[in-house]
Amino acid sequence: MSPNLIAVENKIARVLSTKPECFITHPAELAALKSMSPDEIEEFAIDHGWRVVSRLGGRQIEFYNDAGARDLAAAEFE
Repeated sequence: MSPNLIAVENKIARVLSTKPECFITHPAELAALKSMSPDEIEEFAIDHGWRVVSRLGGRQIEFYNDAGARDLAAAEFE
């Protein structure tokens, strides 16, 4: 995992600990996420208990806490 992606991961976790959504709009953060395929981004989000939404135009990627994703991730470890 690249250092930029680790930083984005930490930012998302920090924001989602206090807010229901996290909008990634900074070009460097977007570049770190766009280096991954859409399926990899989806898996990245599910692994952390998040839901991801990419808006048209590609200028913003949104992350939300997702209890269903957390349940799915927890079931994989059982």
